[in-house]
Amino acid sequence: MAKILVIDKEECVGCESCVQICEEAFSFNEEEQKAEVILPDGGTADCIEEAIETCPVECIRWEEE
Repeated sequence: MAKILVIDKEECVGCESCVQICEEAFSFNEEEQKAEVILPDGGTADCIEEAIETCPVECIRWEEE
C-alpha cells in the first residue's frame, strides 16, 4: 500500500513551519489560515521528515492509502 502525506486541519495552528521547511510539499491556505499538502505522494523525504518533526502540534503524518 502507498502512503500519502496528510495534515490534520483541526490540529494545525497555521505556524507555517512546514511550508518554510518544505515548500515543494506544503503551502499555506490564506483563507483557512492553515497549512495544506500540495504533493500528497511527498517530495524530498528529508525535507518532509524535518517538517513532520518540526510541527509544534504534530499534525503532519503519513497515512496508508
